[in-house]
Amino acid sequence: MSELPDPRNADIVVWVGRELLPRAEAKVSVFDSSVQGGDAVWEGLRVYDGGIFRLTAHLERMEASARAMAFEDVPTREFVVRALTETLCANGMRDGAHIRLTLTRGEKVTSGMSPHWNRSGPCLIVLAEWKPPVFDMSGIRLVTSGIRRNPPQCLDSKIHHNNLINNILAKIDANVAGVDDALMLDVEGYVAETNATNLFMVKKGCVHTPLPDHCLPGVTRGVVVEIARKNEIPMTERRVSLSEVHSADEVFTTGTMGELVPVLEVDGRRIGTGAPGPVTARLQELYAAVTREEREPLEL
Repeated sequence: MSELPDPRNADIVVWVGRELLPRAEAKVSVFDSSVQGGDAVWEGLRVYDGGIFRLTAHLERMEASARAMAFEDVPTREFVVRALTETLCANGMRDGAHIRLTLTRGEKVTSGMSPHWNRSGPCLIVLAEWKPPVFDMSGIRLVTSGIRRNPPQCLDSKIHHNNLINNILAKIDANVAGVDDALMLDVEGYVAETNATNLFMVKKGCVHTPLPDHCLPGVTRGVVVEIARKNEIPMTERRVSLSEVHSADEVFTTGTMGELVPVLEVDGRRIGTGAPGPVTARLQELYAAVTREEREPLEL
C-alpha cells in the first residue's frame, strides 16, 4: 500500500454488485465474465465539485455498449446513479476523483464462452479513486505502435468493452520506447487514436481529428469538437495521415482520465515549437470552464 500513487486510496470502499466493500475485499468471482473473457463494458468518469461531468452521456454510452454486447437485465440508470452516489459519499469524494464504472455480464455457472451460462445478471462495479489527470499537463511524448486499431469489421470501436488487449499491446510498445503513450493507426495506415485517448492536430489554426470509425467516439472528444465550433475555432473531422501529425503545428490528446494534454513529440519528431501551442491552450481553458459549468450534481 505504501507504493500507491495516492495513499488515501488504501482505505477506499468499492461498490461490487449490490454492496460497498473495503478495498481488500472488493472482488469478483473467478466465474465472472470479466475474468473469463474480458466480457464487460466500462466508463471513466471524473468528479468535479460534487458532480460528474457529462454523466448522462457516459451512462448512455455504457447502456449502448451493453445492448450491443447483448447483455440481459442491465441495471436501471437510477440504480447506477445510487451506486455512484453511495460510493462517493462513503469515500468522502467531492472533487479530484476518478471513477472506473464497470458492468460485467456477471457470474457464470460454469466456465465457458457462451452467455448461456450467465444466469445471475450483470455485476456493477464502482471503483472511485483519488486521482488527478494522469498526464503531465506540460506535455507528453508518443511513439507509433505496430499494433493496429481494430477495424469495425473485426470489433467496432463504438463498443466500450473491457477486452483491451489491442490497446495494452500498443501501450507496451510505448513503455519499451520510454514514452508516455502509443499512437495507433487503422489497418489502412491512417491515424486512429492513442492506446488510451483520442487525438487532435492543429495546422494553420485549424483543428483536425480522425473520424470516429476506428477510434472510440470519446465523450471528451465530443466536448472539444462542440466547444471549438461554438467558439469559432475551425474544426474538421476527417482521415488524418501520420505525416500530417509529424508536421503539425500542435497535437493534443483528449480523454476523461487525462482531460486535454499537449503532445510535444511523436516518433522523435518535435511537434511545432516543442511547447504547448496557443490553440491547445485556448481549448484547455474552454474545457476547464465547461467541466465546472456542466457537471451533473449528485447528492453528496
